[in-house]
Amino acid sequence: MTGCVNARSLGWIIVLLILLGSAPLSAASFQLTPREVEEAIQAGRRSVSAEEFGVEWQVANSAGAAITVVTPFYRLAQEARNAAFKQETLRPREITRVLRESNGRLSFWAVFEGSRPEFARWYLPVLLARGRQIKASFVQNERTALRQEEGRYLARCFYSFPTNELRPDDRITLLILIRDGREITRYHVDLGAIR
Repeated sequence: MTGCVNARSLGWIIVLLILLGSAPLSAASFQLTPREVEEAIQAGRRSVSAEEFGVEWQVANSAGAAITVVTPFYRLAQEARNAAFKQETLRPREITRVLRESNGRLSFWAVFEGSRPEFARWYLPVLLARGRQIKASFVQNERTALRQEEGRYLARCFYSFPTNELRPDDRITLLILIRDGREITRYHVDLGAIR
């Protein structure tokens, strides 16, 4: 009888391991749990002495230009980091504000170079996930880019997308298009590799 119970138990353990094995141990979370909130705050506090903070959320395109993937975890960790630099801690209302602003959203900070001050004004971001196109819920293109020493211009842009059609372990592509539909650049993001 003991052998049957052990075999049955072993069978359930194998099923659980298979199921757990297919779920990423560290993947993007679009709605932070209380445990993830605490982990994000601790990560932000600890990062004060770590120069490599944010590397996990940096994604480069084929030309080497990088964007920052702003998950709710990253957003809260960044706020905790900023507070720690001032030797402060985040107050509960600040945590609530950050979660309200970031939960259910996946955002991107992008910096682009161009030849004219208004070059990025009409950029259109589109997210590709599992063969579907997701339109941005918020687009902030810099209308007048900053002039650089060598005569080029630098535009800082921010894009936000709803997460209701995304899975935490999706491999997605952020496309940046111009008004006529031509592609400017693309970034491949593995959400399963970031928090």
